[in-house]
Amino acid sequence: MKIIKTIVALAFTIPVAALAQDSIAVTTDEYPNTFSSGSANVYPFTQQSKRFNDWSISAGAGVPLVQSADLTSLKNGNGSGKDIFGYSAYFSVDKAITHAFGLKLQYDRGETRQGWFNTKKEDPTSTGFQEVGARTQYDAISLMGDINFSNLLRRVDNKSPYRWALHGYAGIGTLAYRAYLEDLNGQKMMKEVKPFSMSSLFGQAGGGLKYKASRRVDIEGRVMYVVTGDDQFDGGGAQYSSINRREDQVSDNFINAQLGLTVKLGKHQSHLFWHDPLQEIYYKLDVLAEKNRDVEVCKAGDNDNDGVCDDWDRELDTPAGARVDGAGVALDTDLDGVIDLYDKCVTVPGPVENDGCPTTTTGIITDDTRTLEGIEFDLDSDRILPSNTPILNNAVNYINSTQGSYRVVGATDTRASDAYNQRLSERRANNVKNYLIQNGVESGKLEAVGRGEKDLKYPECNPATKCPEWKNRANRRVYFEAK
Repeated sequence: MKIIKTIVALAFTIPVAALAQDSIAVTTDEYPNTFSSGSANVYPFTQQSKRFNDWSISAGAGVPLVQSADLTSLKNGNGSGKDIFGYSAYFSVDKAITHAFGLKLQYDRGETRQGWFNTKKEDPTSTGFQEVGARTQYDAISLMGDINFSNLLRRVDNKSPYRWALHGYAGIGTLAYRAYLEDLNGQKMMKEVKPFSMSSLFGQAGGGLKYKASRRVDIEGRVMYVVTGDDQFDGGGAQYSSINRREDQVSDNFINAQLGLTVKLGKHQSHLFWHDPLQEIYYKLDVLAEKNRDVEVCKAGDNDNDGVCDDWDRELDTPAGARVDGAGVALDTDLDGVIDLYDKCVTVPGPVENDGCPTTTTGIITDDTRTLEGIEFDLDSDRILPSNTPILNNAVNYINSTQGSYRVVGATDTRASDAYNQRLSERRANNVKNYLIQNGVESGKLEAVGRGEKDLKYPECNPATKCPEWKNRANRRVYFEAK
């Protein structure tokens, strides 16, 4: 029962995890300032906001061929028998997690046939004495991963129609079966295995080639290799019987060749596994180029020449050279009230009188010490973000060019307990120190110190709920002090 509980838990947990894509969204409805589209303007990911279908169901049928066993389906393994074919069918519920990976909860049912004759159509007297036939009826439930190799390998500038896709599958589950053997003495059941027990575990892996027949339907041919983990699956009886005579045979396995359909569910035009957003862009650009239309972009003009028409421009007097957002508002990356054009510390908030750069206990920051900018961290994390590596690389160059030593100071916001925040700040400081040492700074020049929530850049953010998220993020930082 533990296995079925695990499978059911995964089946319900994965869709929930796929939807929980905004776990640190800011709950306030307010912006950091009137004209900002910054980090506080975050909306939860919901079913209504999805652009693509990501659920589907699949079904198909095929032929299982027992090959790695004592009794096999093709010539009985030694060329002396016949080719004997069984049947198989599958049904699955499929969830696309990303454009290249998904999960399948699949049910399989079928009957393998193996030995010297087909027990459904022949009797042992027609083949000769000592020759036997067997069949195995099976049911299986498995959870499989689905990798879309075509999406992983496809060039992003490929403009050709995308109708074929190569998929790889692998997973584990529970297998139940009844194995029958027939000889001159008649037919009898050799073994029965119930589902959802440790002895019924099995695995399967393989590949499939999908063809996009329509927006809703895919056709797929797949070949799966099934590892039963049981030497008696072929109906040969006990491990060391006259039939199961190979002592090193620990698992009777079979190949399942199948043909099936996938029906994509949902209201959207495209499924996540098939959608190529670049196709839409190329198509629209090609159409515009062919029609060669003269489009009057701004009827009311663009008086500040920021690229946003005055009809939609929320800031009609943007300074020349300033970068703007889609509403024509000059960008202020660190949300400190100094636009990026005039901000000498673009990524670090600071007062207007210091050109947007932070102040320290020693006074106004100089042009030299701006080289040692600090970095910020995600909530409850000590991981150095890729966007911060240029700042740290500049710090490496600056420290190596000086004779002084520096204190690497870690800090947190006011969420969690004092003790936890102290440990978190120490981890942040040590991670930055180790990064600098690994990139060429002498260890003797650096000292890592954690100050927890006792060193707030914005002291008014205690508790954190009193401040917008950008201020709390600024409190989650590592910065440098000259010793």
